[in-house]
Amino acid sequence: MTRVAHLAKAVRSIPTSVATWVRNASYLPKWLVLGIVIGAIAGLGAVVFSVALAGATHLLLGELAGYQPPTAAGDGGAAGSGEFTRPWAVPLVVALGGLVSGVIVFTLAPEAEGHGTDAAIEAFHRNPRMIRIRVVLVKLVASAITIGSGGSGGREGPTAQISAGFGSLLARKLDLSDRDGRIAVAVGIGSGIGAIFGAPLGGAVLCCAIPYKDDFEYDVLVPGMVASIVSYSVFGSILGFGPLFGAAASEYTFESPIQLVWFAIIGILAGLIGLLYSGTFYAFVDLSHRLPGSRIVKPAVGGLLVGLMALALPEVLGSGYGWIQQSMTRVDLASIPLWVVLLLPFAKILATSLSIGSGGSGGIFGPGMVIGAFTGAAVWRLLEPIVPGVPDSPAPFVIVGMMACFGSIARAPLAVMLMVAEMTGSIGVLAPGMVAVALAYLIVRRSGKTIYRAQLENREEARQLQNSPG
Repeated sequence: MTRVAHLAKAVRSIPTSVATWVRNASYLPKWLVLGIVIGAIAGLGAVVFSVALAGATHLLLGELAGYQPPTAAGDGGAAGSGEFTRPWAVPLVVALGGLVSGVIVFTLAPEAEGHGTDAAIEAFHRNPRMIRIRVVLVKLVASAITIGSGGSGGREGPTAQISAGFGSLLARKLDLSDRDGRIAVAVGIGSGIGAIFGAPLGGAVLCCAIPYKDDFEYDVLVPGMVASIVSYSVFGSILGFGPLFGAAASEYTFESPIQLVWFAIIGILAGLIGLLYSGTFYAFVDLSHRLPGSRIVKPAVGGLLVGLMALALPEVLGSGYGWIQQSMTRVDLASIPLWVVLLLPFAKILATSLSIGSGGSGGIFGPGMVIGAFTGAAVWRLLEPIVPGVPDSPAPFVIVGMMACFGSIARAPLAVMLMVAEMTGSIGVLAPGMVAVALAYLIVRRSGKTIYRAQLENREEARQLQNSPG
């Protein structure tokens, strides 16, 4: 046998040798290696999707519709165009984005429909090898088009499915055990979301919390920490480090127990609005499935309705992170009409339900941040002129609103608290924010609802599902 043949044989044996080592390695060495690999792919996936989304937004909303939405500090902090130069084009562009997304999804990979995170959670519970690579690519392109054209959606769902899809690929190629495959998928979900939000600690905790309504996957924590810090490092090295919303409440200090009353009000409202978000979203999902007509066309109809809404409330377009940024300063928030601040949480719920619930592609975490942020902003606008103990800046109320609203309805209060604190550089808000998050979570938990239908109650239910025949 020639040297070339020996070399070729040795190269072909590498995947088998790697798979054998992974299967036989102990917990820590195995997940140190796999965590680094998954984290690197999650970070690169977050970069690719961020760049694709920015390009799609510039082309579709900017060039075709003549509108530039404001952006968060971490995305450049642009003030936006302020008004529509071609208002007639806005509904058409949003509808076109929905139509193109529908064609891509329902022609190539129908399971890429919707927000994506549920599909990854379902893979964790049912079959960690089930996410096809085609789904990952379709989700990336379709979500960039949906959100970039103005559809109301977040960027975390596509990123979670990209990195969870790679975890699923590892489970297949390395022939991982079912248990290791589930860890790989969960680590992919959290590290992808943590990377794109610049929140590695929150992402690591989310890996453990996201599969369940009322439980925690402890074996995932260490791999999640490894993968999340690697994904954050990769993402930050290419697109920049720093909180997504800057140091939004860096000067805030908790000074008076009376403030707990106002944060408690935010928590109660956030819990109720979170329930409204979940109920409305899935009502539209179910309605869309029951209505006759092509599944390809339904996202276009949803996009058209969102575009028409945007003529009165441009804040509903896209991810909305720039509007969160503006709500955190006293001057900028005061420049937004009070009726807009009060109406926006409900308008964003409706817009997201139309965009993603109709079959469009995008996340529901990001809109949940906008809904919660303006819940807190509305409380600040109403209370600040008339009651004592309200902070001079709306930022603490906005931040706590985000924590409480989505942390409760996602049934991951600790993970979302940490993520929002990292996204806003506002660790000081955690103490009073705990009151709001606890109250919101208790309200949602009592209802039994969640924004992620694929979540199971706890690990015991998961074991019963995994051990059931078929």
